[in-house]
Amino acid sequence: MILQPPLQSPANLDTIFAALADPTRRAILMRLTSGEATVTQIAEPFDMSQPAISRHLKVLEAAGLIEREIDKQRRPAKLKAAPMVAAVDWLTEFQRFWPDSFNALGGVLQTMTNDETK
Repeated sequence: MILQPPLQSPANLDTIFAALADPTRRAILMRLTSGEATVTQIAEPFDMSQPAISRHLKVLEAAGLIEREIDKQRRPAKLKAAPMVAAVDWLTEFQRFWPDSFNALGGVLQTMTNDETK
C-alpha cells in the first residue's frame, strides 16, 4: 500500500468547516447572499436573541466568511465567499472516489431490491 502525503490545506480550513458545521450559521450565510444586513435583520427569522446571533456572526467573522464594517451606529454584516473556495477545493480532492462509492451503493440497492422481489 502506498501512502499519500496529507492534502495541503490553508491554515484556517478547520475554522471554516467549524463555522459551516452549524445550521444557524449556514442560514445566516444564505441570508447574506441577498445583501448585507444588520444583526436585527439577521435575527428576524430565528427564535434566538440578538446576542446569540452576534455570537454566530463572530464565529463567521473569525473564519473570514463575513466582514462587518462600522456604519455610524450599525455594524452590517456582508458575505465574503472567497474563503469557502478553500473548503470546496479540499473537498474536490475526494471527488475521484465518488463514482466508486455511488457504484457500490447502487449494487447494494439492487441487491436489496432483488431480495424484496423474491
